[in-house]
Amino acid sequence: MDNKDKGLTHIAFSVKDLDTSIAFYEKFADMKVIHRRGERGTDVDPVAWMSDMTRPFAIVLAEDPDSQDTKLGPFGHLGVACKTKEYMDAKLALARADGVLRTEPKQSGAPVGYWALLDDPDGNTFELSYGQEIRYLIENT
Repeated sequence: MDNKDKGLTHIAFSVKDLDTSIAFYEKFADMKVIHRRGERGTDVDPVAWMSDMTRPFAIVLAEDPDSQDTKLGPFGHLGVACKTKEYMDAKLALARADGVLRTEPKQSGAPVGYWALLDDPDGNTFELSYGQEIRYLIENT
């Protein structure tokens, strides 16, 4: 039996400090570490796979303090949908308090919905949204 995932499975990028990035994605994307390996100062660099457990998709964060990797943004971003507008607004309040809110929320109508941009610890663009309709677009093609 072939139990391997098919289709889009992950996005990977370098981070300066793995623990700081893990804390950001736990706090703002409700993700948790599903795989972690490596340690600083060994032959295996620290890497963490994180998922929100809603589908077989992960972000892969690879620690490299000296990385010159291209950042996501200013437009390129990782987008995460929130379960309610109120839940998103609560996350945005935390982002304001932490100084990581890049743009205030905007309502753009269907299929984009209500969205705002944050900066992750490495300056990557991270979008929180509510009301995006990707599933409906796929179902109607």
